[in-house]
Amino acid sequence: MPREAYEVSEQGSDRAILVGIDRADSGGWTLDDDLAELQRLADTAGAVAVGSVTQRLERANPRTFIGSGKVDEVEGLAFETGANTVIFDDELTPSQQANLEGLLPRVRVIDRTQLILDIFALHAVSHEGKLQVELARLEYLLPRLRGMWGHLEAERLGGGRGARFGAGESQLEADRRLTRKRISELKRELKTVARTRETQRASRARSGVFRVALVGYTNAGKSTLLNALTEADVLVQDQLFATLDATTRRLDLPDGRAITLTDTVGFINKLPHGLVEAFKSTLDEVREADLLLHVVDASHPNAIAQAAAVKVVLEEIAASARPQLVVYNKSDVLPADEQSRLGSLPGSVVVSARARTGLDALLEKVAVIAAQSGASLRVLVPYQRGDLVELAHERAHVLSEEHTPAGTLLTLTAPPAVAARFAGLEADPSD
Repeated sequence: MPREAYEVSEQGSDRAILVGIDRADSGGWTLDDDLAELQRLADTAGAVAVGSVTQRLERANPRTFIGSGKVDEVEGLAFETGANTVIFDDELTPSQQANLEGLLPRVRVIDRTQLILDIFALHAVSHEGKLQVELARLEYLLPRLRGMWGHLEAERLGGGRGARFGAGESQLEADRRLTRKRISELKRELKTVARTRETQRASRARSGVFRVALVGYTNAGKSTLLNALTEADVLVQDQLFATLDATTRRLDLPDGRAITLTDTVGFINKLPHGLVEAFKSTLDEVREADLLLHVVDASHPNAIAQAAAVKVVLEEIAASARPQLVVYNKSDVLPADEQSRLGSLPGSVVVSARARTGLDALLEKVAVIAAQSGASLRVLVPYQRGDLVELAHERAHVLSEEHTPAGTLLTLTAPPAVAARFAGLEADPSD
């Protein structure tokens, strides 16, 4: 097919061909699942999927990811549909991407990692989020820089025996130096931001506040749940990765204890490792939480595989051992018998954040877990130390309270940092 036969799409419109391979080691994901999610990612990035090409392979072709015949098929489909972008459902190696760009010069060739990075760049709002995304993008780009200067490589090769470096080589090396320099700057700046975040976390830890973090697959409804529980005003959209920045709000439990609830970036199958690395300071909120609420979209046909993908990321950030409560969300669209089945599973609760059902049961379970996390105390607090009584109600679980001539007699469970504030006030067993 002549290269000149391609029709250029209207400026500003992205028409994409999706490409995936069907392998045995899919981890519970079918090829249809993968491509459906890739289509949602493309939609989130502002592209319209106009076709797909698939191939069954045991392993990706080392040169072009798919076979040469399939590359021709992609070329033909792009011509027929007027597509200007081809998106591969896995991460391409730099050489695979360069080879594909040479074979498909009339379209933009990107992989799943670059697509997700593009989405993160669109949705990053905070200064820290923007730094994290830029770092991940540059680290992804660095080994791929040579392809950017292919038009100058020929000039270098034609420079004669005496020409050690041509314009292409000079530009390439300069670009690499600038990229490495910017990566170093970003890492230094993120370390400064991370120290500030660590100071904030340490302050919350010293206060004895029980810390809960929401984790889950992207679009599982974590932000909606945060809003429902805390009356927060966090952006909620029916898009993947609608919010990236961690948001922490205070939440009062039924027993009066105040805790913090933090919404974090959603996870996804085949989440790029570079993003996990870049977002580590944000994900520290997950690793250091006292309890994780794993929010699962119970209405999704691939809910089990999505939950497994979340567990993979939790293991990667060393947070899989944290206490967890599975929150099956979007139950309002499930039949009653499925709601009952999920609710009977150990360590789980069924809710609908949108319909605000099941939230009381969720809060009660969180309160029980929070109460079990501390030491049991029986203290006699002098009346002039009303601040300690207030602290007990805000930061601990008060089991009983009695006013005696000598002061307020409290029986409570409290985390170590709070329990230490009552040192020397232990009540006599006869009281």
